[in-house]
Amino acid sequence: MTAHDAQECPLSGASPAANPVASPTPYLPLDHLCGPGSSMHTLLERARRLIDHQLPLLLLGETGTGKEYMARALHEYSRRRRAALIALNCASIPENLVESELFGYQRGAFSGALPGGMKGKVVLADRGTLFLDEVGDMPAAQQTRLLRVLSEGEVTPIGAAQPIAVDVQLICATHQDLAQRVERGEFREDLYYRIAVGVLELPALRERDDRAWLLQSMLTEEMPGRTLDDALCADALDLLMTYAWPGNLRQMRAALRYACAVRNGDTITLADLPAQITQKPRASVAVAQPATLLPYVLAGSSNDAFIQSAPAAHEERKERDTLIRVLAESRWNISAAARRLGMCRASLYRKLKQFDIPHVRDMGRDLISASDMPSTRVAPHDVETPPALRRIH
Repeated sequence: MTAHDAQECPLSGASPAANPVASPTPYLPLDHLCGPGSSMHTLLERARRLIDHQLPLLLLGETGTGKEYMARALHEYSRRRRAALIALNCASIPENLVESELFGYQRGAFSGALPGGMKGKVVLADRGTLFLDEVGDMPAAQQTRLLRVLSEGEVTPIGAAQPIAVDVQLICATHQDLAQRVERGEFREDLYYRIAVGVLELPALRERDDRAWLLQSMLTEEMPGRTLDDALCADALDLLMTYAWPGNLRQMRAALRYACAVRNGDTITLADLPAQITQKPRASVAVAQPATLLPYVLAGSSNDAFIQSAPAAHEERKERDTLIRVLAESRWNISAAARRLGMCRASLYRKLKQFDIPHVRDMGRDLISASDMPSTRVAPHDVETPPALRRIH
């Protein structure tokens, strides 16, 4: 029997009915993070192999895509599951407290210290898993100390004379583009390559092909024994299936819980869904994240009728011009542009390849002039392609 036998169950056997989401356990096993036949199985299989080799993992993805669920599921699957998983959100702790939270301190180390001192998160995670959420927000000084912990396998609490040996499985998560932060000098390059050994990028909810399974799993938690077809009217179900969910899984769960709480009868109707979902046209909601998002057409969404109503060449030109304009206004920051367009970085890179748009660093300074184009008074299809791109259009 291997270390994982007690945890494993066939992926193909996972189903909404068997999903333990209705149990008191707040987090799911690794095999229940996606539905049967989902394209996410490839990602989960890669995650299994990486955690088996105890490699540092970096989980990427938009806010609400389930990075903490993935981290906890990996810990429960790993050989370290009998030890603790210690989590720290690097963005939620004041900068002057991060060091003591991570590394701990000895008694009398500073004014206001606890009489008996305090063990840091790294020591508490010894022989277990240390999960650093929003690691991109870690202060520079603590990045240096964390690098030493990972390099030497030891930590020195504040005020201590001798280091303490530690053995931790490190899992980090962030919604930021750490490579970009490294280029800007905001994140240590050596630490980046230390934590980004096994990189797993979780897809946004709008890109997942198992939304019905996810909805059913969440519904089972709120209304045990009910199915989507008998618990939701056709219009409500259609909206939940086609909405872009800029808040990802967190937003979907909140919307369904709200609808279950306020419904008047046995069936959830459109009137029971949150107003932020129902009061916006789907054409704009399909890309809406912040209110400043640009009207960008996503293939495969409810905008398909609009796409088909215009000549393909004209629509492709509009889409290409919009991409160029947003990139220029974002100073070719891929992460910022992707957020404004309502897509993930991988999807934006695919669009750049599709339209043969090279990065500005490969084109010269003439692309930067595109940032002078009007952003509010000119519609995307009226923007002229920058001179440097005409030759590849």
